[in-house]
Amino acid sequence: MSIEHDACCNLAERLDDVFEEIDSDTCTDLRKNDGEYAEMWHEAIRLKQEFSVIEEVTEGSGALSLSAEEHNALIRYLALSNSMENAERKQIYFRGHMDCYAYLKKIGAI
Repeated sequence: MSIEHDACCNLAERLDDVFEEIDSDTCTDLRKNDGEYAEMWHEAIRLKQEFSVIEEVTEGSGALSLSAEEHNALIRYLALSNSMENAERKQIYFRGHMDCYAYLKKIGAI
């Protein structure tokens, strides 16, 4: 195998080991640098604190009954979670492109 291929495989293995850290850093960076994301994050936290049933639905088990207000809060929370996840995925996608470009330059492929 070539040195470039070995280096690429080693990089992939290393990324597997640090992905959770990259994901966490991405969320932290978005909260600090993206006002819209930060607002969604704060609202999601507020909803979870105000409506304990959200945590029961997302992390618990068993049957639940929701009031109309709780149902609306849950729907809003799930929409916020989805929007935040999309922003996180987009950020990781573009970070991957930047890292790939830097790596290809480093190994002399470009």
